[in-house]
Amino acid sequence: MKFSHSWRRYRKAILALFFCTSITAAQAVDFMPVNDVTTGMEGIAKTVIVGDTISTFDVKVLGVMKDKGPSGHLILAKFSGPVMEKTGGIAHGMSGSPVYINGKLVGAVAYGWGFADGTIGMITPIEDMVKLWNIPYEKNLSRPWDDKQLIPLGTPLMAYGFDAASMDYFKSKLPQYKYETYDTASASGDEITKPLEAGGSVAALLVDGDLKLGAIGTVTYVDGEKIVAFGHPFLKHGSSNYFMHNASIFTVVKSYDAAFKLGSMGKEVGSVTEDRGAGIAGVSGVISPGIPMRFHLKDLDMGRDKTSSVKVIEDSEMTPTLAATSLYNMLNKTLDRSGAGTATISYTITPRGKEHKPLTRTNMFYSSDSISEKAVDEFYNVIDVLMNNRFINYEISDISVETEVTQDKKTAKLIDASASSTIVSPGDTIVVDVTLEPFRGEKVVKQIFFKVPENQAVGKYTLEVRGGGEIPLPYVLEKQKYNLTDEILRRLKVHKDFNELYDEIQKTDTNNQIVVEFLEDGISLVDEDGSKSVKKAKLKDVESKPMPGDVKKKTGQEDLSSGKDDDNQIEKTAIDTEYIVQGDGQFTIHVMKPADRDKALAKRVREVKNQVKMEHKLELEDQSKKDKSSKKDVKKSDKQDKKTPDKKDESKVNDTNTAE
Repeated sequence: MKFSHSWRRYRKAILALFFCTSITAAQAVDFMPVNDVTTGMEGIAKTVIVGDTISTFDVKVLGVMKDKGPSGHLILAKFSGPVMEKTGGIAHGMSGSPVYINGKLVGAVAYGWGFADGTIGMITPIEDMVKLWNIPYEKNLSRPWDDKQLIPLGTPLMAYGFDAASMDYFKSKLPQYKYETYDTASASGDEITKPLEAGGSVAALLVDGDLKLGAIGTVTYVDGEKIVAFGHPFLKHGSSNYFMHNASIFTVVKSYDAAFKLGSMGKEVGSVTEDRGAGIAGVSGVISPGIPMRFHLKDLDMGRDKTSSVKVIEDSEMTPTLAATSLYNMLNKTLDRSGAGTATISYTITPRGKEHKPLTRTNMFYSSDSISEKAVDEFYNVIDVLMNNRFINYEISDISVETEVTQDKKTAKLIDASASSTIVSPGDTIVVDVTLEPFRGEKVVKQIFFKVPENQAVGKYTLEVRGGGEIPLPYVLEKQKYNLTDEILRRLKVHKDFNELYDEIQKTDTNNQIVVEFLEDGISLVDEDGSKSVKKAKLKDVESKPMPGDVKKKTGQEDLSSGKDDDNQIEKTAIDTEYIVQGDGQFTIHVMKPADRDKALAKRVREVKNQVKMEHKLELEDQSKKDKSSKKDVKKSDKQDKKTPDKKDESKVNDTNTAE
């Protein structure tokens, strides 16, 4: 077998001859070329209906469909017999069932025909299938093959350990595959290695471990450690690294659309190396490590503390979704509820080799609807950005996740801020006191020390104070002004190399931070002619749900597209809090030369002193007026008293008159 460089370098495969011979059955059988197949020929096909027992059903050739299939000709056939009567026709999971005519292997049952008799289908010629063993390794992905009339008999995915919400999330991320998923169970004997043989069941898995997700089909042909199966593409990803497992069938489930085999996914026995139009090809005894993932999840309210692990296939298109879906599902299981909550998530992504350091991020999220889904959004985006960056082939060797969740709403509003000075020089430190009002909590004050960059140009600036997940108001207004879409803003973001992208992902603001930074006055996201090209903007977090590549590009005084190194430019200061910080505010800061700053501050001091003196003078004048007014009131009172005789004296006068 011809191994690719990827297998040699990364998989550390274990190939033991005794193991190979124990799990495969070499089958010496002649092939019948499609050119020798004629209308009216009859034969048999082999497949499993229940357990591991191989059953047969009858086949009659109706004709050859020239160049109808994704890899060449297809053989149109009619299927009959007790098996067809029991199942109602060919079913999903029968794909790969080998067809023999006159003792020679013709090919694999692979397709049904939509809106037709379920006993009519198509056979993929074996000569096209075995070519898969000799295809050079290529990592470029192919698009899913689609024909609205032909229905591949293996589209359904068996899901073990996943809940319905997780499967909905999974399908929403990969709508192009039109997946149907069905819950399945484990079976006794799943842990036992079973030989792979033509007509027996086999599974191609995307996720393995405490969770399993994959498709079950039928083995077509075995040659030593090599096998071919399915007879049609699974995902049509070309060279692949799916996990190859034994499978056992519970039953065939009849359905209005199409019947399908319901089965368990048992012991891992090898790797699927090719996934193309003619089917899948694999090798027994070679175990792919995939990308191991370890979860440590805590529900702080219920006191639950769970650990689990899975491995997902390494695939730039599917790995982000598979990893996020696995985490989402494990969160749902740990919480055993849906709805609101606050999550703190910390994850480490370790790359292969020593060229790049592991990436670790910690962030907080709140959702009033689904905290499990909200918690995995950034996790999905970061993996997607790394694996689909335009600079290098980024390969992940390991992912670990720590998450704590509570129903408490751990958010805080930024309601006030004050700056120690708004007149500064390059190199000065501005002390910013920020008042936060937690949800149903007492106000708290956080202090941030912002150093004005040493090379900051003289001029007037806006000092932004915001929560780490907030979009600065000037950017919001600019986006509305020019009707900029999220897609346009995403494309405007430029990074000069992978190291810069990697650093930005690791250092970009988190929701529980208070950030203090300069925004240039007159900032614009577009040129004045409206051409939607970058001018002088820091385009950080312009979308409510960041798209791949949406990480902030450092700017300073340079265009985003200039490529000039400005790593020495200290643009912002951020501190962590125990809350998701909401809201923002701005100060107008005047950056001056030291001499001009001192003059301006001295002038301001004089103005303040004069203001104080004026206020004091006004207070004295006001007090003087009050005193004068009080004296006048006293004099008035005295005069009034003199005019009014005393009642006692008046009585005496009256008495005297009376005596006379």
